[in-house]
Amino acid sequence: MKNHSAVDIFLSFYAWCCAFILTSAVLTILGYLLFHGLSSLNLDLIFAHTPVMDALFLKKQVFGGLLPAITGTLALIFLSMLFALPVGIATGIFLSEFARSGTRKILGLMFDIMASLPSIVVGLFGFAVTIFLHQHFFKQLYPCLLISALCLAFLVIPYIIRSTQIALESLPPQVRLTGPALGATRTQNLWYVLIPMAAKEIIGGIILAIGRSAEDTAVIMLTGAVATAGVPNSIFSGYEALPFFIYYTAAEYANTSELMKAYGAALILLFICGGLYLFAYWIKRKVR
Repeated sequence: MKNHSAVDIFLSFYAWCCAFILTSAVLTILGYLLFHGLSSLNLDLIFAHTPVMDALFLKKQVFGGLLPAITGTLALIFLSMLFALPVGIATGIFLSEFARSGTRKILGLMFDIMASLPSIVVGLFGFAVTIFLHQHFFKQLYPCLLISALCLAFLVIPYIIRSTQIALESLPPQVRLTGPALGATRTQNLWYVLIPMAAKEIIGGIILAIGRSAEDTAVIMLTGAVATAGVPNSIFSGYEALPFFIYYTAAEYANTSELMKAYGAALILLFICGGLYLFAYWIKRKVR
């Protein structure tokens, strides 16, 4: 008993130490960004010298401010989720409720391999496909917002699939039998019982996918993000994005003021991600 007690104490101490180190690292990073970037957060950082109302109503283009990058980032997240959510959730439902054992194992292995792909590989593949389509089918197609959104959707789909599949498979047997016991068909049981009961865990996977699509840089730098493009006027145009702006500015800044803009952009990106997480968490609470 004494040995077991010592092991339990050691494991508990080790777990607390790991949690403390991780929390300290996150707080250190946040504190560093706040210390360096908080002073640069102002309207000039976002709108530069353009009047605020003219910029918001697109009467004048913003050059030198972060409004185009913020707009491009939000458009990128929206489009990638628009493509990824229906496919990911439907595939997760298929694997959990309709696929045979052999099919489930093969597809599960494929999706696990997809999830492990480096984002730079996905970006390079999207760039190669764009060049192929440009040369043989669509002469007007270039790297653009649509290509970046499709590549990001491909990148996050495995997370949505797995979270949906695991959420449905984790439901207890008595929940699964509730609908059929009341005379519901398989589809009715899935739609009215299983999916609502698993919705909280499914939304958790969606939150992770949103974070991944908001922060990835390798994919967008190969498939459409540019340093100066203004607010995108269509899904087939180039665009600016906060992750690419941070990477580009931090790598090639000429003076301290430009580096401070990168810190400010990093804070804005964190605020956007935090706002999206809180919105998703609110939906999660409502669903529960």
